[in-house]
Amino acid sequence: MNHPRILVVEDEALIRKDIERSLTLLGYDVAGSTGDGQEAVSLAMEQKPDMVLMDIRLRSAMTGIEAAKVIRTSTGIPVVFLTAFSEDSTINEAKVAEPLGYIVKPFTEAALRSNIEIALFKGGEEAKLRMERDRLLRSVSKGQDDDHIFIKHKGRAVRIAFRDIMHVEALKDYASFHVSDRRYVVHGTMQEFEAMLPAGDFLRIHRSHIIRLDRIQSIDDGDVVMEGSGKRIPIGRTYMSRLLTIIQQL
Repeated sequence: MNHPRILVVEDEALIRKDIERSLTLLGYDVAGSTGDGQEAVSLAMEQKPDMVLMDIRLRSAMTGIEAAKVIRTSTGIPVVFLTAFSEDSTINEAKVAEPLGYIVKPFTEAALRSNIEIALFKGGEEAKLRMERDRLLRSVSKGQDDDHIFIKHKGRAVRIAFRDIMHVEALKDYASFHVSDRRYVVHGTMQEFEAMLPAGDFLRIHRSHIIRLDRIQSIDDGDVVMEGSGKRIPIGRTYMSRLLTIIQQL
């Protein structure tokens, strides 16, 4: 059975050794230890631990907060801060590194274990989200000429020109791309698809709908009527003023 591997970053040697002993007794493996921020970043890159226990106040050129920011940004490895300081200013300063836990010294083994387990769980959930995002990027990607996208459909990449997309409709964790007389269902969020589509040609008019502006036939009783199909798409209240402003500029 593989035990979670934890990198210990603490500049007090005696405390660092005590933490290592506690981790071993609790059933975790120590992936490495250091009291230097820059070395902590290097160890995280090399060892790829499951989690990092990071002292906020390191007596090195790189602080614990700075090291945690680099580790979180570059690897996504969860970080739990260790500190003797619990005042609001320190906590607010630490937030920028997006830690998954915050342990105030002195701490018990029970507090250490509970923070580690919660951080490992949250880190696992973050990893799942990154995998979903990567899968989305593999499912839908822009073409080199920036005039089309590729959508993964039934195991193959289908090229779709932006000009052929009528509208995009949210379906829980998926979205339906309506193209002429057919549609393609792709996993992902409306926010992600909205960012992929050219802003000058497409507009989100509802939390569940993105439309192509030059395919609008009319605006009728709070709905957009699409050209050709005559499909009526509701306009969200918060999107109405922006839609009307853009329509006037076309």
